[in-house]
Amino acid sequence: MAVAAGPKPRILAIDAGGTMTDTILVNEKGEFVVGKAQSTPEDESVGFVNSLRDALHYWNVPLEEGVPHLVSGIYSGTAMLNRLLERKGLKLGLLVTAGFEDYLRIERGIQTYLGYSYSDRLHLVTHVHNTPLVPRDRIYGIRGRIDIFGAEQIPLYENEVQQAIRELLQKNVQGICINFLHSYANPAHEEKAKAIAQKVMEEFGVHVPLFLSSELYPVSQDFARLNTVLVEAYAAEPSRGQFQRITQKLRDLGSKFELRVMASHGGTISTEAKELARTLVSGPIGGVVGAQYLSKQLGFDNVVCSDIGGTSFDLALITGGQFAIRTQPNMARFVLKLPLVEIDSVGAGTGSFVRLTPSSKRIEIGPDSAGYRIGVSNPDSGVTTVTINDCNVVLGYLNADNFLGGDVKLDRQRAYEAIQEQIAAPLGLDVYAAAEGIVSLFQDHLRNEVISRVLGKGYAPENYRLLSYGGGGPVHVAGYTAGLNFQDILVPSWAAGFSAYGCACAEFEYRADKTVQVAVAHAQADFGAFASAINTAWSELKERVIGEFAKSGIAQRDIEFRHHVRVQYVGQLNDVEIQVPFERIESSEQVQTIIDRFEEAYSKMYSRSARSPELGYLVTTAIITGVAPSEKPSLPEEPVSGEQPEADDIETRPVYYKGAWTTANVYKMEKLKAGNRIQGFSVIESPNTTFVVPTGYEAILDTHRIFHLKPPVSH
Repeated sequence: MAVAAGPKPRILAIDAGGTMTDTILVNEKGEFVVGKAQSTPEDESVGFVNSLRDALHYWNVPLEEGVPHLVSGIYSGTAMLNRLLERKGLKLGLLVTAGFEDYLRIERGIQTYLGYSYSDRLHLVTHVHNTPLVPRDRIYGIRGRIDIFGAEQIPLYENEVQQAIRELLQKNVQGICINFLHSYANPAHEEKAKAIAQKVMEEFGVHVPLFLSSELYPVSQDFARLNTVLVEAYAAEPSRGQFQRITQKLRDLGSKFELRVMASHGGTISTEAKELARTLVSGPIGGVVGAQYLSKQLGFDNVVCSDIGGTSFDLALITGGQFAIRTQPNMARFVLKLPLVEIDSVGAGTGSFVRLTPSSKRIEIGPDSAGYRIGVSNPDSGVTTVTINDCNVVLGYLNADNFLGGDVKLDRQRAYEAIQEQIAAPLGLDVYAAAEGIVSLFQDHLRNEVISRVLGKGYAPENYRLLSYGGGGPVHVAGYTAGLNFQDILVPSWAAGFSAYGCACAEFEYRADKTVQVAVAHAQADFGAFASAINTAWSELKERVIGEFAKSGIAQRDIEFRHHVRVQYVGQLNDVEIQVPFERIESSEQVQTIIDRFEEAYSKMYSRSARSPELGYLVTTAIITGVAPSEKPSLPEEPVSGEQPEADDIETRPVYYKGAWTTANVYKMEKLKAGNRIQGFSVIESPNTTFVVPTGYEAILDTHRIFHLKPPVSH
């Protein structure tokens, strides 16, 4: 059939996970479909094309006819992160300031404890340092020193640079990183080392890519900056080949758009961008960006984002329409120095293992997980330990014959026997009581995490709406929001693919940061030095952003520039990011605007009583973001139907709830219509997720295919 007769796909979003590659296609009406296929880590383009074909078949559109209509494509995935975790990156050499050659073996104390449980942090017998990304014999110390103010105190020993580069080339390195002290304040030594390295490579007749910290991440905190440059070279750089293969497959199918990648700061960047390490973690970021986009479309500002997958529970807050940015995040047990949307991950997902502690017989959930293997109920998984999924299958919440639309058949009896042997019998409990107790404990844990994040910011649930997504979110949302009195609880019908959808909602945006460290005592003080430092940094960063967009053929006139600074009270450790309504600082009134906006943002994040203006103010970082126009999906819009679903579409099955068996109505999610009101106990099923509506609850489907979960009215 011709595409003109059917839906025309416009926007493509890709979420390439370790096991499955998801694609979401959005057409000109804002309607979308989700495709799935097995991931192919050695060549991601194969899994991507298979997933894209699967999505298009829902519209009966052939691959070769659908792709030419696409105007935008966004990628997110875990390939870079997996490469870092598995230590399968490039063979690197490293130049550092003399005396710092053992950086990677010593690490920072905080880094050596990342990923350890509280009990393991107390018992050092379990303590293990990271394996260095660059071994000691490929790290060279170069004499020379730039001080914190950017002044040269010791000239660079150029002969040492020459010798180091020669030896690294003889060791057949695939990349060379250069990270000298305080290069963010003055890059002269790194630039000189780069010129020397290029000359030596000419003599050898080889070309090895160079990665300078002053070019990639000109920010303070030297160790975190070094880690970020190394991750850029080690794990991110090899992904360019994957992106090129995906792009070529799209070109072969007739595409004309440029593939973009979801970046850590919440925007998308080109696959040709200089700073690809920003795309190391992209899937969870998409969910937060999608939540922000959805909230703007629906007209509210405060959202709790909650994402339950197989391995983790991810939480983020959107306050006043904005999410927070963390500038020193940690990933894969590395402290990094790049902007990352502030997301808190808890090691509790639907695949989390459930065990009894041998001594106390106390139930422990996670942090390890069966992940995509689901649990004991999956006969082909090889899993022998009970998971949350197994409990949901036994209780009747999950349909054993319809997991992933029936692609995976689960064995309920197998799960029953495992719970009996591992949990119920040792505790002297009935199997169903044990399974429900485990689910209740799991949901209580998640509820505590939700309330602590909200209260910790000085707010209450009554100030927020909660958005639940991820494959496991709708199953447990009633449990982990019970009694919290949110303004509303929203469950999109596309919850399982919401993170990929969020990637399609992101701006085409580049961000550049530079450390400035300039103090402002009072608004009326002489602001000349302060203004000069900020304005100079903004000008430099603006040119970097223009250069990145130029790779995509986008002219400066088509870029919207946004100016930001990060500010903190003098002597405190945490800074806050604010956007300002001007491009240069030219008056004391503008300085006061910075202070006022910082105070407003600080009081939202830490409560009004925590403000401390008597300490004075320090601008730590200057930031420029550039945004170019890009097409985004619109929300689905359907006419309102009756409150009662079609009777022919209702099935029933027994479920165990609050210590007794009850009959649940079972609905197919795709057959429900806007305006339908679903009374609990009900189970709403789709091929990708299950939405549980307990007794006393009601779920209302709106015209955008978003469910609104209404808890029981308390008396």
